[in-house]
Amino acid sequence: MNTTHFAHALPTPVHRRLDRRGFTLLELLVVVAIIGLLAAYVGPKYFGQLGKSEQALAKAQIESFHRALASYRLDVGTFPTTEQGLAALTVNPTNSTKWLGPYLSKAVPTDPWSRPYVYRFPGASGDYDLLSLGKDGQPGGEGDAADITGE
Repeated sequence: MNTTHFAHALPTPVHRRLDRRGFTLLELLVVVAIIGLLAAYVGPKYFGQLGKSEQALAKAQIESFHRALASYRLDVGTFPTTEQGLAALTVNPTNSTKWLGPYLSKAVPTDPWSRPYVYRFPGASGDYDLLSLGKDGQPGGEGDAADITGE
């Protein structure tokens, strides 16, 4: 019997170290738990800021519409009707000779939640009503779901 062939078949300490190149299940679970804890801590803060920026954008757009509507009224003598809507700020709705627009440089955008702004003339609480229904798209609400009027 030749023992030299048998000796080469046994793993050497170098071979044992090379076989343990991966991570153990416990190590992977610890890393996943740490990532989960970080996400649980950072996630709500990040998404809270995102909601605030959407509300700020809606307020800024509404303020821009208020200025455009004031210019429209100075030229035409009245605000656009509910049926004409905010589109009257970019396209002459009645082929009026008094209309000197466009009063907005681009088409009327949707609100940050991809819904159209609500415009009514005459308004319930003033000359006209102009608002975004907020994140939930329903009248009223609180926090991110609150209506945004720009006032």
